[in-house]
Amino acid sequence: MKFITFDNNDQLPMLGLGTWKSAPGEVYQAILWALEAGYRHIDCAAVYQNEKEVGDALKKAFDDGKVKREEVFVTSKLWNNAHEKDQVKVGLNKTLQDLQLDYLDLYLIHWPVALKSHVMFPENGDDFLDYSKVPLSETWSGMEALKAAGKVKHIGVSNFNQKKIKELLESCQVKPEMNQIELHPYLPQPDLVNYCKKNGINVTAYSPLGSADRPKARKKDDDPVLLKHPLFQEIADKHGVSVAQVLIAWSLHRDIAVIPKSVNKERIKQNLEAADVSLDAADMQAIQGISQQHRYIDGTFFTEVPGSPYSQSDLWDSV
Repeated sequence: MKFITFDNNDQLPMLGLGTWKSAPGEVYQAILWALEAGYRHIDCAAVYQNEKEVGDALKKAFDDGKVKREEVFVTSKLWNNAHEKDQVKVGLNKTLQDLQLDYLDLYLIHWPVALKSHVMFPENGDDFLDYSKVPLSETWSGMEALKAAGKVKHIGVSNFNQKKIKELLESCQVKPEMNQIELHPYLPQPDLVNYCKKNGINVTAYSPLGSADRPKARKKDDDPVLLKHPLFQEIADKHGVSVAQVLIAWSLHRDIAVIPKSVNKERIKQNLEAADVSLDAADMQAIQGISQQHRYIDGTFFTEVPGSPYSQSDLWDSV
């Protein structure tokens, strides 16, 4: 297993279990299977609405002596309705309560989009708070306070483009330590990845398999299916592995952490085994040559809401 080593020598296993879209009744067992298989990195978020069940599974694993708390790297994310400085702590405390933990290893601002505290998903412009009301620097200041208090060991962002990261870097006391973004061969984002690494910011890939099980509202009829590209099957056959393992290994070969989601025991195990898949230079070159580009999670559920103060340029470097 490859690791990301932070400045204080904490280590993040680069292959973790994602929990987005893991339904109640499924995620509990998925966490236990993952820990049993050898995962030591679990990625969560308040908005996934399954952190209580994740917490029950973690508690059982700790209580049963299957694994120690300090052996599991747990990430969660601050939802958009807790961006005001006094709400950042509220958001974290709810997550810690649900996960039944005293601290998080990594806490991320989920999106550079702010909502009013009573809103989970926006329906109209009145549900938002724009940057003049809640600048990103205010939210980040709240994150820095959590780290200073020892409630989180590391802090970072998710779905941040270069412009938004630069804004934080110009005003922060503690720089972001992670940017979690959609990354796969249809969206390799080399410029953003290079920018992050140049500035000492680590990168985690979400939706590494193309998120085929994303909610219907997040799908378009013409979305390509990443797992069905013939090149990946060709490379998988060459190495005697699955297409999913090739896609996971691709991120690891770029020194990017990756968090595939599954609630299937065998696939959870297979995904972890991707850490041992060795792609050669020809494989990486062939994948780099794919011309098809596609973003599956495009953020239009924020930017196309009537009256939204946010645009696609607030989310992505190119639109």
